[in-house]
Amino acid sequence: MKRLLFVIVAVVALTACGDKQSPTPSKESSEQGNKVETNDTISQEMKEANMQEVQAYLKECGAFFIATADGDQPHVRPFGVSEIIDGRLYIMTGKVKDVYKQMSKNGKFEICALKKSGTEWMRLSGTLVNDESLAVKEEFLNRNESLKSMYKADDDNMAILYITNATARFCSFSAPEREVGF
Repeated sequence: MKRLLFVIVAVVALTACGDKQSPTPSKESSEQGNKVETNDTISQEMKEANMQEVQAYLKECGAFFIATADGDQPHVRPFGVSEIIDGRLYIMTGKVKDVYKQMSKNGKFEICALKKSGTEWMRLSGTLVNDESLAVKEEFLNRNESLKSMYKADDDNMAILYITNATARFCSFSAPEREVGF
């Protein structure tokens, strides 16, 4: 029953937060009257603060769901780890998995993270870029000890991808939507 409720809330969350197509926030949000800077005009300090906020949200939610595409067919999967390393927000997966193959063909993605309350969620969109840096892979594994039983930094399977051109949309049933970029 809990699983069904979670799926229903997730579907409502995805539809309630609108379907904007722009990968970066608009200069102004007419619905809210709030000024929102684009990724091109955000200071480096603001980008870092926005990235930290998104990372904290993902960690608070625990699991988050990433949508990719295979041709015209969308696919959604749960993920559970993300890290900021050297000023970039990373996720990881295995190169043998279909999700990696889809990300390699089309780096555009969207993540939906739902807080445990079920009334607040974040949608994060952007582009994923593969990073083959051994040092970054090692750091990611050091921060996520449980992954060491499945992956090795030099095993040619571990794929670590960072997010660029990111727009995070914070949504709630009780507050106006808010966007940040990095």
